Amino acid sequence: MYNSLNRVQNVFGFFTTVAFVVAAIIAASDFTVPRTPTAEIKTTNVQVVKGRPHYYSTKKEEYAIIKFSLDADLSSLFTWNTKQVFVYVTAEWPMVATPGVVDGSRVTNQTNKAVIWDSIITAPSSDHLANIGPATMKKLRKSAQGKSIDPSRGILSLKNQKPKYQITHPTGKIAETSDVQLKVHYNVQPWVGILTWNQDKDYGLWKKMGKGLSEAFKLPALKKKDEGKK
Repeated sequence: MYNSLNRVQNVFGFFTTVAFVVAAIIAASDFTVPRTPTAEIKTTNVQVVKGRPHYYSTKKEEYAIIKFSLDADLSSLFTWNTKQVFVYVTAEWPMVATPGVVDGSRVTNQTNKAVIWDSIITAPSSDHLANIGPATMKKLRKSAQGKSIDPSRGILSLKNQKPKYQITHPTGKIAETSDVQLKVHYNVQPWVGILTWNQDKDYGLWKKMGKGLSEAFKLPALKKKDEGKK
């Protein structure tokens, strides 16, 4: 006969096997639900100024402030297995060659993407994880009452939104940068399963982001103090 320790080990092994199988089924169920996210984004105001972009900056440098408008429908990303969706907007521009600092040689600039805004949208089942006030929490619970997923989750409509983060560059120069575009990204964080990001092509029922990319624009010249006073 097996002793008590062997029986405990067998029960624990059987339990972990069942838990793993159930978790795998839950994670795989996400692939049976269509994902059709869409977004439209455009710039409303762009400025380049010189100063200290962060409180910890040790010197003044050029940085860009980009305001934008965003209309997005990410509601299809929410299923019963969705914990929260992380949404963010980046400013992207082509790689360019800049003079080397030491020997004057040409070096390739790898810093061609910067996050300017982000937000976390929680599912009704994880609203308690959101860092929000009691009044907002009460509204969220009321809107999700009796529903596994609130249909309004993932609907964004931002007008002339201020950026959370400014765009800087290691060289300290960013004015008059060409071919800059704003792009909408998302990251789905499930209760069980792997993290998934926005995709560049369709995978079965999961469709790539509809639009989500602004028209190319050029950062303006450095805004001088005299112009700001006028």
